[in-house]
Amino acid sequence: MPHPPAGPLTQSIEDYLERIYELIELKGYARVSDIAEALGFTRPSVSIMVKRLDKLGFLRYEKYRGLTLTEKGRDVARRIQRRHVILTEFFTLLGLDRNVIAHDVEGIEHHLSSESLEKFERIVEYWARHPAELKKITQPAGKSKP
Repeated sequence: MPHPPAGPLTQSIEDYLERIYELIELKGYARVSDIAEALGFTRPSVSIMVKRLDKLGFLRYEKYRGLTLTEKGRDVARRIQRRHVILTEFFTLLGLDRNVIAHDVEGIEHHLSSESLEKFERIVEYWARHPAELKKITQPAGKSKP
């Protein structure tokens, strides 16, 4: 039976798919209770969203048996995870506190275009190859060396 088109991905859908993917990668499975704990939501609200994600074709859910991501769901989750990793690497290279990084990444990752993400990725790659250039940017003001 065909599933209805997903329409635009919401931040909530992205958060769910990202966490479900991470749980499956970590534990080999994801249950409603695991997802609720990971996201800080109640099991009933997670059940509602899981059923919605099933109808949208992102996962397959059988009550009391668990869930699996479809290829469509895995593709979205991998894309979200990649965005998260690139942004985390970028802010880590800047020397920011990990709590600041986590907060900023969560705030930015759902609103970043693929074009911007590509630029962030290229900057991260460049800085990895040219640490002296990165040091010029991250060094405290007034501490530059001739």
